[in-house]
Amino acid sequence: MIKRKIAFNLLIFDKLSDLSQNDQKLLKDAIAARSNAYAPYSKFKVGAAVLLENGEVVIGNNQENASYPSGLCAERVAVFQAGARFPGVAITAIAISTLPSERIGATPAAPCGNCRQSIVEYEQRQQSPISIIMGSEKGQIYKCSSMGDILPLVFDGSFLNDS
Repeated sequence: MIKRKIAFNLLIFDKLSDLSQNDQKLLKDAIAARSNAYAPYSKFKVGAAVLLENGEVVIGNNQENASYPSGLCAERVAVFQAGARFPGVAITAIAISTLPSERIGATPAAPCGNCRQSIVEYEQRQQSPISIIMGSEKGQIYKCSSMGDILPLVFDGSFLNDS
């Protein structure tokens, strides 16, 4: 038996002003996008903002449906929209903002498994990491350098190919 530890670095910032100007703007864009989320069932509003290498910012927010789980998360709405509107343009960063509630407080929420899988495939396709900024209107802000960091042992297309 071999025992291996898988770890990654997580940067934790105490407040928005501790981030770089670019990261502050991207998180503010995610906060603004969150206000248009459609979450009548869960009441868990999420906004996302994706920064592309050409400087464009594409936003998304969660869109729920009474027929769970047919809605979409904010992260995938933003990433898929970026892929559709700007094909071939690499994503450099994504900021995610959740609305604080009694249930989660001001703790940043990380992307769900479906979003992690979708975003890591963009990293693989573009052969460059996508940094993730996770925050809220208040409380600490988390940042990591790659979606691959928070999705170790990723399932990818190599498992599906016969070659």
